[in-house]
Amino acid sequence: MATLTAGRAAVQPPTLLAARAGQALWRLFTSVNFAVVQIITLGLLAVVGMTVRQLPGYAFRSPGDYAIEMGRLRAIYEPAIGATGVDLLERLQLFHVFTSTWFGLGLVLLVVSIVICTLDRTPRLWRQSAFIRVHQPDAYYDPSLPDRVSIAPGPGLTADAIREVLARRRYTVRTEVADDGVTYVYGDRNRWTKLATLISHLGLILFLIAGLVTARLGDEQGLVVAEGDTLSVQPIGTPGLLLVQNLGFSAPGLETGSPTDYTTELAVFRDGVLQAQKTVRVNDPLEVDGYTFHLNGFGPAPVVELRDAADGGTLWSGPVPLTNAVGGVPYGAVPIPGTGVGLQLLLSRDDAGAATILAVPYVVNGTNPDGTPAMVTGFPSALGLGQSTTIAGLGVSVAFRSVSEYTILIAKRDPGAYLVWLAFGALILGLAITFYLPRRRVWSRLRADGRLDLVGRADRHVDLDRELGGLVDRLVALRGEPPPPPAPRAPTDDC
Repeated sequence: MATLTAGRAAVQPPTLLAARAGQALWRLFTSVNFAVVQIITLGLLAVVGMTVRQLPGYAFRSPGDYAIEMGRLRAIYEPAIGATGVDLLERLQLFHVFTSTWFGLGLVLLVVSIVICTLDRTPRLWRQSAFIRVHQPDAYYDPSLPDRVSIAPGPGLTADAIREVLARRRYTVRTEVADDGVTYVYGDRNRWTKLATLISHLGLILFLIAGLVTARLGDEQGLVVAEGDTLSVQPIGTPGLLLVQNLGFSAPGLETGSPTDYTTELAVFRDGVLQAQKTVRVNDPLEVDGYTFHLNGFGPAPVVELRDAADGGTLWSGPVPLTNAVGGVPYGAVPIPGTGVGLQLLLSRDDAGAATILAVPYVVNGTNPDGTPAMVTGFPSALGLGQSTTIAGLGVSVAFRSVSEYTILIAKRDPGAYLVWLAFGALILGLAITFYLPRRRVWSRLRADGRLDLVGRADRHVDLDRELGGLVDRLVALRGEPPPPPAPRAPTDDC
């Protein structure tokens, strides 16, 4: 009597499930399609970063700087996509794509994929280069297959001659003699070329790591430094804080409107100690402690003096960089320290070059929805060079002393720059080896009757017909003509 039993489905042990999950993950990371998806995604993010105006690096120095720069971006994009669209772009970090979490994770994922692909290919590449087979089966020399040649026997066609011909063409030669008297001569040129793809992969990995290091650890600041002024490079409180000082600006021909050159005498201090001093130009920066200071521009900076109209105490004295422009007229602002008031200054010149500033008082009375200060302006006052006036309602007198210049510097620290050079060198080296030293292989079988069979193999970008044809021509020339058969003896009458 048969008995039927219902069995439960076998439960796979956790170790087996983990092994299968690991294999599936390995297959995913070694998939070319997955790599293409990653590259396309990073490319789309890069396009967004190059299309949408990005926040400058100094916007992340403080909440105030961030609010000011985001306010400028809102003024650009809100009329087109609205406040909700700008908020969405901000949450998705699309105003700083190259330092965003998404871009960083994408780079890390691509690095992992390339590393896994390299590890997956390395054993196969090693086997192709390290293990060779001199003695091939008879079917391998079938003349009906491509790249096969058979040469008739001749007295000069010996194993030594074959080895010499291959060696002259820079082949590494190996010889094996079979029991049946057949001699196999194998030539291999540029045997390890396939491993050069590992060098190219290393270059790609270093490129991606360099981008990640620069995005996360790099720093780029725009510094506006007037003549005689000093400005910090990093946020206040940073250990080993760097300070830059503009010791003097020069632009020959600036008075005529056609400067032939402009330079800045720049000094860099760390903790009050001078680190370096140099006259910098546009294409001649100053490098100090990992930072590179590029001269990026200049502009006017009127020197003004603000005093308390009641007691004559100095509230402000120094140059005011006019970094903005309206209607072609440069303007800027100088806040009165410790108060919510200040002056907006506009600089103009007449046909003779005489300078005049227009001082417009303002009062900060709140904050706009985008985080920028809300201001109310007052009645403007015009001052010529050397003149002074009292601003009604502020109790402040302003004097226009002179006009100097400010310099715009780009302070950049790129810790990934050296990795970029290493990556570039590795990539170029790997490609050069792959394309200029392709692998070529020749198998030859010298039969016992003297006939020679040849098989050629080479990388795809090698003209194998020419390579193999040259070898055949040389071997045929060495073969020589076989000796003529002995003439038959004439019959004789001898008995």
